[in-house]
Amino acid sequence: MARYAIPGVAVGVIWRGRSYLRGYGVTDLSNPQPINADTLFRTASIGKLFTGTAAMRLVDQGSLVLDQRVDSYVDDFVAPAGAQSVTVRQLLNHSAGWLGDDLHDTGSDDGALARYVHDMRNLPQLTPVGQVFAYNNSALNCAGRVIETRTGLTFETAVEQLVFQPLGMSRSVYAATPDGLDNLALPHTVGSDGEVVVSPAVFYRPRNSNPAGGQPLSSVKDLLTFAAFHLGDGRAADGSRVMSLAALRGMWSMPGPGGTLLVELIGMGVSWVLRPTAQGVVVLEHGGDLPGYRQFLMLVPAQEFAIVLLTNGDGGSELRAELLVKDWVLRHFAGLRNLPAPPRSLSASELAQYEGYYTADQISVDDQAQFNELQLTGRPDGTLQLVFSGTEGTPAFEQVLTFYADDYVIDKSSGMQASGSRANFLRDESGAVAWLRYSGRLYRPVGSQPRETPTTPSDGELQPDYV
Repeated sequence: MARYAIPGVAVGVIWRGRSYLRGYGVTDLSNPQPINADTLFRTASIGKLFTGTAAMRLVDQGSLVLDQRVDSYVDDFVAPAGAQSVTVRQLLNHSAGWLGDDLHDTGSDDGALARYVHDMRNLPQLTPVGQVFAYNNSALNCAGRVIETRTGLTFETAVEQLVFQPLGMSRSVYAATPDGLDNLALPHTVGSDGEVVVSPAVFYRPRNSNPAGGQPLSSVKDLLTFAAFHLGDGRAADGSRVMSLAALRGMWSMPGPGGTLLVELIGMGVSWVLRPTAQGVVVLEHGGDLPGYRQFLMLVPAQEFAIVLLTNGDGGSELRAELLVKDWVLRHFAGLRNLPAPPRSLSASELAQYEGYYTADQISVDDQAQFNELQLTGRPDGTLQLVFSGTEGTPAFEQVLTFYADDYVIDKSSGMQASGSRANFLRDESGAVAWLRYSGRLYRPVGSQPRETPTTPSDGELQPDYV
């Protein structure tokens, strides 16, 4: 925590038949209160697992079929062009193919999610449905709307009744603001002077982002209860049957397309990341990132092991990389290692095909068209220099990417800055580099010059020259 300037951390572990819970640090640097097992944190995208679990409970009850088309459940659903055949499973395994980072806010009332899904028809389709993994928040939000139509409830009430209440997750809740919440870890970011400061202004998340992990809060105790359920046989801690074993294990089966998301992945199941290891043992996990929060949940079902890591500072990404993206936790507790990544040195001519600028589009909370940009430059030692410059307010950074397999790279920056995260390039039918999949997002090459800032559309639709 000191190394990465993290104010507060909560950790939960299930190991060798016992559960361990511990809090470290404080909830708020301006009003320090100790972190404990009941302290609330934003779960961020770990909340996608709540969405997937709720969906699978509906499957278990016979009211939802994962391989059914979305438009058979949402009457007015119009997908982005070419994607009308998308299924519920493809929403949950991130293979829907359209732009994934549509973050625009559609209000705080019960119709927010329906309006958001209505607007999705304007998104560009980047890859064919079902063929390519690309991290997709908007698709998860669409899955949340399916849950609403199948239950007749708001998404939040449905998750409360299908997941939180039956599992005994009494501290878990959806909330847009800190108002009325006790024992809450507030987010901390780095100020203009380089110092870590509490930043309550970044706490707000739109209601329509809840299925993707916008507003859910939980404690490490509740999340370890959630992890224990997924390691079990479908019964809650009190012994009551919540889900059939077949449905529970169905969340890990039939993964979608593979690729990279910090680590290599076999594919996504029903919201779970299926992570391979050198020993052939499958690991299940999901991370979470929001301003001031960096979280992680990992299971090794074959060894009945689980770990939850919750932080309330942006430095949590470095801690997470050290412990979980790199395989320290897996080695220490489970005797497992990441897939090997033997370094390769490419010639200047080989590196040339990867060099240039790459961009990934997004729509901001206030409905502005934006893009993140990075530049790749070949280095004399046969690696790639990555310089990332995101949207306004996103800090720039640099990495050194080392090839270890055809079109696959790993961050091998010097010292503590080496995250160990992996990325990969995708090629088109002609064999040319068509995308860089980085942090799970698809970045397209745009040439040797930086891209110009787009003109902001008034209706949230990305214009053709952005696609």
